[in-house]
Amino acid sequence: MGELNALALAAGLGRRYGGLKQRDPLGPGGTTLLDFSLYDAWRAGVRRVVFVVHPDMAETWGPELRRRYGSRLDVAVAAQRLDDLPPGITPPATRRHPWGTTQAVLAARDSLTGCFVVLNADDCYGPEALQAAAEFLAGTAPEQARAGVVAYRLAETLSPATGVNRAVLDVDGEGLVRGAVEARDLRAVADAGVEGRVGEHSVWLTRDALVSMNLWAFTPAVLPILGAEFRSFLESGPGPDAECDLPTAVTAALHRGAVVLQALPTDSRWCGVTAPADRERVSRDLASRVGSGEYPERLWT
Repeated sequence: MGELNALALAAGLGRRYGGLKQRDPLGPGGTTLLDFSLYDAWRAGVRRVVFVVHPDMAETWGPELRRRYGSRLDVAVAAQRLDDLPPGITPPATRRHPWGTTQAVLAARDSLTGCFVVLNADDCYGPEALQAAAEFLAGTAPEQARAGVVAYRLAETLSPATGVNRAVLDVDGEGLVRGAVEARDLRAVADAGVEGRVGEHSVWLTRDALVSMNLWAFTPAVLPILGAEFRSFLESGPGPDAECDLPTAVTAALHRGAVVLQALPTDSRWCGVTAPADRERVSRDLASRVGSGEYPERLWT
């Protein structure tokens, strides 16, 4: 599969959170969620990481990222620019921010050197989840248009502080994903299940429903397919604030038969902050993981 890469999506400015979640020192010794996920990626065999950042952060944060992770990982930084668009397409004059996570992945295309795992910079996925993604890519030829998505049990991804949005996966008996539905405002109801909304309709889900937390495994052959989906999105006349998010682009490619998507089930515990009220809980969780020996006290220094 060539060199195994990680692609860390870190371009968000944290407007709703009130700060940069990817730089929030939530763990022991001021560690971040990204520190934990990249440590797990390194343990799974990743040796190169490409950070996709906002253009305003590239010059200032890039050297810091290289100092922090460069002892074990080959570090590259790519900026997600508003005007990085397919030939013949220009951004509307009123547009002020980039076009979502599909564009973010494409922003790194010239920096990737092999198969790659895509992860959010503000999530801790757990070691088993990163290992599942790496093992999938180890068994997949780079020229195959195949992708994997780590599938969590819904109960392991909820926030006690607020409702969350999750992509609920439709998986067949062979573990292939047939589609996904975006469920919003999901909340646990005692031990009975999880309630939320799909569109304007209320839904009830089991706690074992499989959901995506945007931990993906891609071969290089998937990049031009994502590029085609991004162009189709732009040519559809999207609204002024619309974004081409990665789950939607992958699902569209799946439905037209351009890519095969494999679910990668995990019992790993996801950890992340959806709202500021989650900070204390997440800090306790990360401290517990270090205290139990799941992670060393010093991850990168």
